[in-house]
Amino acid sequence: MWTPGDEDGETDVAEVRTRTLTADDWRLWRRLRLAALSEAPHAFGSRLADWQGPGDQEERWRTRLSIPGACHVVAELDGEPVGMAAGVPGQGDGEAELISLWVAPGGRGRGVGDRLVRAVERWAARTGAEVLRLTVFSGNEHAMGLYRRHGFVDEGPVGDAAPDGPREHVMAKALTDG
Repeated sequence: MWTPGDEDGETDVAEVRTRTLTADDWRLWRRLRLAALSEAPHAFGSRLADWQGPGDQEERWRTRLSIPGACHVVAELDGEPVGMAAGVPGQGDGEAELISLWVAPGGRGRGVGDRLVRAVERWAARTGAEVLRLTVFSGNEHAMGLYRRHGFVDEGPVGDAAPDGPREHVMAKALTDG
């Protein structure tokens, strides 16, 4: 059941609402995550096969939504869940990471991605993070454009290239003026 929760109070042309999930919302997160991995496998480090079959267990989904200090957000467009994102504590003090952002095709170009980025930014600022980082595969220009619009700067490639060629890039945004 969808119930309003962590609304951000903003108004767009389409009605986009965000809500923070708990472990009890695992079925909704599961549905969106499997859709994301199926629809956009090129955009994620995880594979759909890793989360299906033996990997598709309630306890695993609940654990994913119970990462200490994390925030998992779902966006709803005109009453339908159409996007997801998460914020997790970063590697160092004062850092947070934006992960798992995905918007269903029907929600693209309608402010859903913007709303999800802003929700994770607000969470990160509330935790005291000074920097919000993310990784995105080279060639994912739509995602990179979304992040640039929100002030993220490409810090360059990280790690080795994936087997099919693209490399992940780190993008970062300062959350404080200092």
